[in-house]
Amino acid sequence: MTALTIETASRAAAAAQDAARQHGVAVVITIVDAGVQPVLVVRQDGAPIAAIDASLSKARTTLYFGGTATADLAGATAPGGPLFGFEHAVAAPLAFLGGAVPVRDAQGEIIGAVGVGGGTAEQDHAIAVTAAAAIGASA
Repeated sequence: MTALTIETASRAAAAAQDAARQHGVAVVITIVDAGVQPVLVVRQDGAPIAAIDASLSKARTTLYFGGTATADLAGATAPGGPLFGFEHAVAAPLAFLGGAVPVRDAQGEIIGAVGVGGGTAEQDHAIAVTAAAAIGASA
């Protein structure tokens, strides 16, 4: 398993910031290791303060659910869904909306996650995918 380094996270955050500018949105990018510990947090000028917590909660959710992108979990937590109310079953905040994806090393092992908050769920997801791709290329 490859470790997620600050250098790698910095490259990913730069890619995410470029993607956010292309989407015309200011976001918070949180990159965590496999233990859900922050490696790097970047808050772009103008990003909502609430996006700091949201981006970490999204990254945590991806890792708690075995590397499933949060966009793929959103429907499961709707009323009647198999995970409805699950966010009340754990102590740490979770976020079941698009904006976080796992980060894998060259062997396919999950080494962390990228969470993004501040745009729409679709924008946040696309930005997170860009960041994770930058990490995957260098991890």
